[in-house]
Amino acid sequence: MKTNKPTDFDEYVEKLLKKKGMRVFYEEYMKQLRTAVKMAEMREKAKMSQVQLAKKIGTTQSNVARMESGEQNFTLSTLGKIAKAFDKELEISLR
Repeated sequence: MKTNKPTDFDEYVEKLLKKKGMRVFYEEYMKQLRTAVKMAEMREKAKMSQVQLAKKIGTTQSNVARMESGEQNFTLSTLGKIAKAFDKELEISLR
């Protein structure tokens, strides 16, 4: 009977990122996840529920949940509404 050797996660990711197109996909998705995490952190710091944020930005609680889990892309319009909801300035840069 063959047993599987445990895989080091970092090694697995590095091997995966060597495949054609995967590094670009990974980097783009990580940007989305960082935005999602920042949104959730700001909401929690403001002691605001997902329902309350949804009302402020004109969407549903389930949509806010999808945004915070990284399952939904952010439009510039939505990012602007989120910034306004937290009395923040939206700053976008190209590098």
